[in-house]
Amino acid sequence: MDFLRQWQQFFPQFLPGLWVTLKLTVASLVLGFPLGAALAVAVSSTRRVIRWPSIVLVELGRGAPGLIVLYLVYYGLPQVGLTLPNFLAATVALAITTGAYSSEIFRAGLLAVPVGQREASRALGLKPFKEFRLVVLPQALKFVIPPLIGFAIILYQGTSLAFAISTPELLSRAYNAASITFQFTAALTLAGAMYAVISLLAIALVRTGSRRDERP
Repeated sequence: MDFLRQWQQFFPQFLPGLWVTLKLTVASLVLGFPLGAALAVAVSSTRRVIRWPSIVLVELGRGAPGLIVLYLVYYGLPQVGLTLPNFLAATVALAITTGAYSSEIFRAGLLAVPVGQREASRALGLKPFKEFRLVVLPQALKFVIPPLIGFAIILYQGTSLAFAISTPELLSRAYNAASITFQFTAALTLAGAMYAVISLLAIALVRTGSRRDERP
């Protein structure tokens, strides 16, 4: 009963942190997914001057731990004259990581489009941009949406890294409350449960949508 009472005490304090976590997730996705799509197109380019620098950026973004990227943005940029608030710095860092990882999802979606579709487009006289916009991209989106949603759930959980630069997200609120009350078990398990509930709800929505699409 004491445990539940502690949860009831902490829950109203954690809700603002959950809201910050959700905003951080959405902002990172809004910036990161377009970046990933652009990198996927660049990596697929036939021009080496575009393809190879893009490959290097993707591999660096995927290879560097998210926490290091976060520190580089928050602590490194001020050394070159650009200081970002902690929320914006966390958004930029997570967007960079999101762009690097999602670029491979987008690239796989582009490669999944049958070659015959491209050949048919060219036979109809479509220019490359129209071919990509009207034929390739709509079909590729069908392949990439499920894994992108799965990545979004992972990113939502990964926003806890922003705790390292004092962004007032869910984990930060939980740790601060635990530091004051010394109820670390209750505070951290409640934060974990709040992360889990949102994640499981998102997974359930994805599965429901997938089942509807599979119905004849």
